[in-house]
Order: sequence, then C-alpha cells, then structure tokens
Amino acid sequence: MGGDDFHKGVKQPSTKLDGSALRILIVHTRWNSEIVDPLVEGSITALVNYGVKRENIILRDVPGAFELPSAALRLIRQSQGQSQNLLMGSPQVSSAMPFDAAICVGVLIKGSTMHFEYIADATSHGIMKVGLDTGVPVIFGVLTCLTEEQATQRAGMGGHNHGADWGSAAVEMALLGL
Repeated sequence: MGGDDFHKGVKQPSTKLDGSALRILIVHTRWNSEIVDPLVEGSITALVNYGVKRENIILRDVPGAFELPSAALRLIRQSQGQSQNLLMGSPQVSSAMPFDAAICVGVLIKGSTMHFEYIADATSHGIMKVGLDTGVPVIFGVLTCLTEEQATQRAGMGGHNHGADWGSAAVEMALLGL
C-alpha cells in the first residue's frame, strides 16, 4: 500500500443507517467552548443526516471533561428509569424515552503540568465505564491534543470536524442494539 492509498478515518458502513427512531444524548463541556461548540454542531449535523430528528437530540453541558462520565451516567440512568416507570404506568414521569446512544464531547489540551494526563485518563476510563454499566453505547468525543492548533483542526477549523465521526458512530452503535 503506497502513501497515496491510505485514507485516515473510519470507512463508511456497508449498510444504510436509518436513525429516524433514535434518541441521542450529547453531553459537552463548557471548557474550551470555542473548540467544543463546532464539534457539537458537527455531531448534530451527522445525526440529522442519518435521520435522527432534531427534537430527539438532547444537549446537556457540564463544566469540564472530568464531569462528562458522571453527567452521562446520571442522564442515561434517568432516561432508563423514566422509560421503566412509563411501562409500569407511573403518571408522574415525563414521556421521555431512554437514550439509544450518547456522545461525550470535550477538548483537553496539554499544558505544562501532569493535569492533562490525569484528566485524560480518568475521562476516557469513565466514559467507557458508563457504556459498559448502562448498556448504552457512549461515544468518546474528547479530543486529547498537544496543541491548540491540533484541537482547532480537528474541530473543523482548517481540517476535518471529528464531531461528524462521533455522530455517525452514535447512530451505527445505537442500531446494533435494535
């Protein structure tokens, strides 16, 4: 394989994805919002392109990346509990259905201390654990970059918007469970 043959990124799925029946949670950070906001928009655009209804994309924000797993876990469990209560006929619960997938979006940029390594490690393990503990696919949408320039390129400012990949992955993984 020559250098011109390689294309970085995920190969398109072999089947057409229809996300029209899906409900997707996006939890994102307010830290580094100038970079996070375009990533969230890239995720939303991809979800809508796969047929997910805009009203079925639920956005929640948290202060930073360390808070992403905790918020995702609580919101997913809350939606699962509401759905279970609906099945049992509880009149006090809203009509919200459980999430089919979640995307955790944030940006970590290495500084001059060990803080970056600790937060990146805890966040990645925490997000993975949320998916395993809830049975809901949780997409790791946290950029871990060495420089601000790397982060802005990956947010679509001079490069490919990785949020689109996360939206696509959320639909594909959610449909595995249908």
